[in-house]
Amino acid sequence: MIFLQSTVTRETFWTIGPVGKAAFYFLAAAAVLVFLYGVYERFARYTRGTDDWFERLDDVGTRIVSSAKIVLSNEKQFDRDLYGGIMHAFILWGFLTLLIGTTILGIDIDGYRLLTALLTGEEQSFFVGDFYLSYSLVMDAMGLLFVVGVGMAIYRRYIVRNHRLWGKHTSLEDDAFIWTLFLLGVGGYVIEALRIVGTGFPSFETVSFVGYFGALVFDAAGMSAGQAETLYWWGWWSHALLALGFVALVPYAKPFHMISSFANVVTRDEKAGQRLPGVPADLAPDDIGYTSVEDFSWKQMLDMDACTKCGRCSAVCPAKASGRPLDPRDVILDLKQYRDDRDAGRTESIDIVADGGTSVVDSETMESCMACMACMDACPVEIEHLNHFTEMNRRLTETGQMKESVQETMMNVFQNGNTFGEPERKRGDWTDELEFEVPDAREEAVEFLWYVGDYPSYDERNQRVARSMARVLHEADVSYGILYEDEKHDGNDVRRVGEEGLYEMLVEDNAAAFEQCEFEKIVCTDPHSYNTFTNEYPEMVDDFDYPVYHYTQVVEELVNAGRLGLDGTELDYDVTYHDPCHLGRYNGEYEAPREVIRATGVDLAEMPRNRDDSFCCGGGGGGLWMDLEEESKPSEERLREALEDTDAGAAVEKFVVACPMCGTMYEDGRKTGDFEDDVEIVDITELLVEAFEARDARAHAGTSDSGGAAGGPATADD
Repeated sequence: MIFLQSTVTRETFWTIGPVGKAAFYFLAAAAVLVFLYGVYERFARYTRGTDDWFERLDDVGTRIVSSAKIVLSNEKQFDRDLYGGIMHAFILWGFLTLLIGTTILGIDIDGYRLLTALLTGEEQSFFVGDFYLSYSLVMDAMGLLFVVGVGMAIYRRYIVRNHRLWGKHTSLEDDAFIWTLFLLGVGGYVIEALRIVGTGFPSFETVSFVGYFGALVFDAAGMSAGQAETLYWWGWWSHALLALGFVALVPYAKPFHMISSFANVVTRDEKAGQRLPGVPADLAPDDIGYTSVEDFSWKQMLDMDACTKCGRCSAVCPAKASGRPLDPRDVILDLKQYRDDRDAGRTESIDIVADGGTSVVDSETMESCMACMACMDACPVEIEHLNHFTEMNRRLTETGQMKESVQETMMNVFQNGNTFGEPERKRGDWTDELEFEVPDAREEAVEFLWYVGDYPSYDERNQRVARSMARVLHEADVSYGILYEDEKHDGNDVRRVGEEGLYEMLVEDNAAAFEQCEFEKIVCTDPHSYNTFTNEYPEMVDDFDYPVYHYTQVVEELVNAGRLGLDGTELDYDVTYHDPCHLGRYNGEYEAPREVIRATGVDLAEMPRNRDDSFCCGGGGGGLWMDLEEESKPSEERLREALEDTDAGAAVEKFVVACPMCGTMYEDGRKTGDFEDDVEIVDITELLVEAFEARDARAHAGTSDSGGAAGGPATADD
């Protein structure tokens, strides 16, 4: 024995000897140098990327603190996946504890002991007594969590074979990573157990409860102290070499995500997806979008390196679930692989995206995207998929490879300001069937400028929504007005299919029209309009600082103020509600629609996938303008879910929406999915009008003392 067993500590380099110790330090220094060079080389590569459109490094301190909260809390991992959240939390917290513990040990050996020897002539250590006991207990406990977490990962990957962990980019690298972590965790306990056997089972080592248990197992198996001492030398070196090799290879393989992921969270755009990067004014058409790896910004390259192949984005993607050729994870990893192959000279230059032929990503893959942002919401490392997808859509647009139906729609918007190709003068024709005049915001000052939108203006089914909304505003005596033929398409989805130039034109036209009116606030029928007016127009127009509301937010205030004359008993049946992506996931508005729905008296049965987990209707990102091959339409799956998986089940009478695009897609899904006899699609405004009529009928029959709102109810022949 080199130290007395009565001393409450342990010898770090027990049985290793001076030569072995020197060799270890040499190898450790080499591993650290290789690690540092690799990290430098990876980040130096980012400096060769183009500038990012948005500021990513402002207020770095706040960014780091908020990112540390996100990472350490594992909040993104727990979303939709309790097992995965617990698993990752165990691995992360265990790994960090072991890393900190190793650092503390290094400070004692290579810092404190050397310093005290120089100052006092006698080497001292703080790695003794109560500190050592506390250290040993914490390290054993957290190390056990680490091993359990890795074991959970192995079980999920190889026994359960969770579908989202396997794909075209799954490789030996993934196997090596998880098994290396497992061997490091278990190996640490094995050599600890060997040391306890070899040093005669010191009584204080019971605090190292996992290692002590292992030692008891070895002892019961007949292992002697001498055998343990010999095996310890081999075990210690095996563990040390594996650990040093892991450290050295971190920047060159999957473990780099431990660094790149945190960097990606730090540099995230809080409005990613809600707003998209623009196109520099001096950029030639041939250079718009992804043309080569040189077009990737440093943040887009960091996105690629941050991807851990976890497949969370793939699991929630409605396009993939519908059988469309899109897997968000594969797109990001395809771009990364091509970038790495080009940097290493392993492949020739090809198109990043193209319609047929040889390309990194096929045009059909990009056409499949619904711009619902589910992938980004699910991503635990804040990869901004939609920015990448939009760059590729812009490339398809500039090269004339956009789907024909979308090209026709874009031409309609360019020529007539709407997706239907109808004359601008007909934009306000939906008002003709109302029994009251809808004010013209161009001719009188109003509180709310109501941006009606394309579908409520021109689509026969959605015109009923517009008339219902008008009746709600009239009923509550709201000061409002519309733009009639001066209103143009908002451009939200025009931008997301890649038509940036047309989008910029629409912004200019609408902003100019707004400027000619006297109003206080904007209210939108469509969440897509609400999103782009709120998050994107201010990026393009300096003085675009109007308060913007979705109609449900305005109506919620009217309900709470008692201006609609509802008492919550007007309707009596079961409904369910679909959260629109652009209202909910994009902009975080979940309560206003529900408050309005409940105000009518109906029983609201929540969809299993609701709020930020809502499943897209399929209409976003230009999906409304395409006819795509699908195994099952997202709208059909959603209606099935409403009738089979909600608490009310088949008792659900109405499927309530708050978006004209959603209404259009679900009316289509109701027909193609054979749900016409099972459920009715209604907008919230239509539900309100039904409640008005029930209230008025009750009052007319003498069953209520309520006489309606001031001024009396207006009626519409819808």
